[in-house]
Amino acid sequence: MNDTNAFRRETRDWLEENCPPSMRKPIKSGDDMCWGGRNYKFASEEQKQWMERMSAKGWTAPDWPTEYGGGGLDRAEHKILKEEMARIRARSPLDSFGIWMIGPALLKFGSEALKQQHLPPIVRGEIRWCQGYSEPGAGSDLAGLQSKAEDRGDHYIANGQKVWTSYGDKADWMFCLLRTDPEAKKQMGISLALFDMQTPGVTPKPIKLISGSSPFCETFLDDVRVEKDQVVGEVNQGWTIAKYLLTHEREMIGGMGMTDAGAETLGQIALKALGAEHGRMNNPLLRAEVAKWEIDGACFALTAERVTDEVKSGHGVGATSAMLKYYGTELNKRRFESLLKVNGSDSMVWDGKSSNGGWLPRTWLRTKGNSIEGGTSEVQLNVIAKNILGLG
Repeated sequence: MNDTNAFRRETRDWLEENCPPSMRKPIKSGDDMCWGGRNYKFASEEQKQWMERMSAKGWTAPDWPTEYGGGGLDRAEHKILKEEMARIRARSPLDSFGIWMIGPALLKFGSEALKQQHLPPIVRGEIRWCQGYSEPGAGSDLAGLQSKAEDRGDHYIANGQKVWTSYGDKADWMFCLLRTDPEAKKQMGISLALFDMQTPGVTPKPIKLISGSSPFCETFLDDVRVEKDQVVGEVNQGWTIAKYLLTHEREMIGGMGMTDAGAETLGQIALKALGAEHGRMNNPLLRAEVAKWEIDGACFALTAERVTDEVKSGHGVGATSAMLKYYGTELNKRRFESLLKVNGSDSMVWDGKSSNGGWLPRTWLRTKGNSIEGGTSEVQLNVIAKNILGLG
């Protein structure tokens, strides 16, 4: 207990000294998030400082082993770090598919050479990753993917098309599912391979969404050279790794349902917009709606914390990730529906500085895809029914 208290004091002192003032303010848009990567342009010098200071301590990936650049924190220490960051409303220093998805897969299945090559740059925010999973004919039925990799001796040649590649036009590397044995059964003969997006033959093309932005891409692979030493785990056994990585993706997407540490809560925003009477929000109907969301959000946060503790004690996430993904995305959609009501006609302002470039209506439209990406809500409900509730 004394060691824990000492760690909390040291962490609190370090954060107070090293977290810049602007990194303690709410994130206003996706541009405020720090993604890192070879070509990333920092929004400010303080954003760059915050990422560099945290990565130097390994606290961009606090619970990863120190030999791969992580912080080496145990479960209690990691929890304290999150609590102390939340106390000062510190932003995440680095938002990264490397940390959220491919990193955990490499830690569990990757060779030592792959870990040493890829994990430290992920922690330092030097390489930005994207995911090559879905295809035009293989979305929820991911095992039906057709992109293939032909064996050419010391390397593969990959051909095919991926779709819904988030930030594929901004990423440096891709983790990609490829069919390495076309004669094998559906879930067999699939491998997870890594390659640089600058490799000849890799062409990402942005897909414009109803929100007006293009976070997604379709990615074409035309005779792309993939080195054999960049295959994660066993050749033709990538489906097991793919499913493991999906649990982390779904857990990440489910996190949309929680308010960021540096952001105002739904209740705080509503109170500011609608005013108060006798210490309570003026509009009773919206007050009840906001209160219900705040309660459900608190329950979800506690559930997510419990699952995190179980994972750190040796239990896998497994089917629980489907529950987190489903409920978290539903919470996120509800939050933005409420924000539209709270802000009234101002919610429809699509452009201009006063509306932060139409952030609210554009993000509201973007949330409609939350129930599709990472596995549709219908698929998640089936997983929950079968593997958590034990229904036939």
